[in-house]
Amino acid sequence: MDPLLVITNSEAGTADEENLAAALAVLREHVSVEVAATSNPGELDGVLHRAGSRRIVVAGGDGSLHAVVAALHRRQELKDAVLALLPLGTGNDFARGIGVPLDVEEAARVVVEGEPRRMDLVVDEVGEIVVNSVHVGVGAEASRRGAGLKKRLGKVGYPIGALLTAIDPPTVRLRVEVDGEVFCDLAEPVLQVAVGNGPSVGGGTHLTPDADPRDGRVDVLVSKSVGPLARLLYAVRLGFATHHHREDVTVRRGTSVSVSGGPFWCSADGEVYGPERQRTWHVEPEAYRMVLPTRPPAES
Repeated sequence: MDPLLVITNSEAGTADEENLAAALAVLREHVSVEVAATSNPGELDGVLHRAGSRRIVVAGGDGSLHAVVAALHRRQELKDAVLALLPLGTGNDFARGIGVPLDVEEAARVVVEGEPRRMDLVVDEVGEIVVNSVHVGVGAEASRRGAGLKKRLGKVGYPIGALLTAIDPPTVRLRVEVDGEVFCDLAEPVLQVAVGNGPSVGGGTHLTPDADPRDGRVDVLVSKSVGPLARLLYAVRLGFATHHHREDVTVRRGTSVSVSGGPFWCSADGEVYGPERQRTWHVEPEAYRMVLPTRPPAES
């Protein structure tokens, strides 16, 4: 097969370096490999500029994959690219959703033996992309608070931010339209709105459990579980991926989504931005190719 370009995060920790070394050993049994470490968009652009027709292997998590896909989309090179994934991130939600093994040596075998399949991409009105999921409300607020606390407290900032949000979660009034039809109006406050291209967020929490990044649509979930007891029961059922069956939770599928009202914060593939008053996303079907297992992984 053609040589591979493996893109890594130059700020990865020791454990990631050890896992990457194990994956590279598997790859180099079959193919020539160049490894390029990047830490900012400028370095990533330089690496992609010399990628040529090589298969691009992202060694990292959802954030690393987002960065590479966004750069290729911006460069108008995404349609012809073939990507593969070595899941070295914390959550690895997109890998989970598409069946890429979380064991990096097994994932490396998929890079060599798998088949490229077309994947959908979610794009907003200003051209920013979403690979896996974007959500508004309680989850985005937890990420925002956690990121702020991390600057002062280190890694413990994230769980503290999640705890503070659970104690005092935000509610916001939003108008949600799916394919031009009003799905949720401003009459009632909502706890959360999620636009899922993939099924899970946060390291395996199936927020939009039936979302499939190859079906040409996104799953849009609106939760109105705003009371204290409702929030608790929603959280419990979220852990079992049955929250979408609650009466105060509704789900629709479509190709375009508009959210307005607020102000609100968004979390897209783990990146938080806002506050916003209006955002619109649409599906670009079969936007790029990702190497997937030739057969589903065995259940553990």
